[in-house]
Amino acid sequence: MHISDLPALNATLNATSACLLLAGYVFMKQRRIPAHRACMIAAFTTSCLFLVSYLVYHAHVGSKPFPGHGPIRVVYFTILISHVLLAATIVPLALVTLRRGLRMEVARHRRIARWTWPLWMYVSVTGVVIYAMLYRMY
Repeated sequence: MHISDLPALNATLNATSACLLLAGYVFMKQRRIPAHRACMIAAFTTSCLFLVSYLVYHAHVGSKPFPGHGPIRVVYFTILISHVLLAATIVPLALVTLRRGLRMEVARHRRIARWTWPLWMYVSVTGVVIYAMLYRMY
């Protein structure tokens, strides 16, 4: 694997995280707590792997400018800015949510998970969208 392969790996990790988050949500609705827990731990692990890969890539390559022009540029930067701000927010939220869930602090876990899950899902999905716009559209 080369450094140039990492953006695709990062998108794959984000997509995997989104799938695990969705599966975890479905399992939670079905009250299948062990399956929910497994999916959420796997989503957290996948997101951590993404962060390591992302940092390695950008430490070696730096940033890649968006090559698009016109209205698509506004769309890209709107998605990028919201993604970056929420990605920074999701780190402490995910840690606290995971901790409360693992400790079976159910009421406290639910209160924060109602915020964490949709934000984490948004960050995972928009990560794939950003990859597609930056590396596949042009």
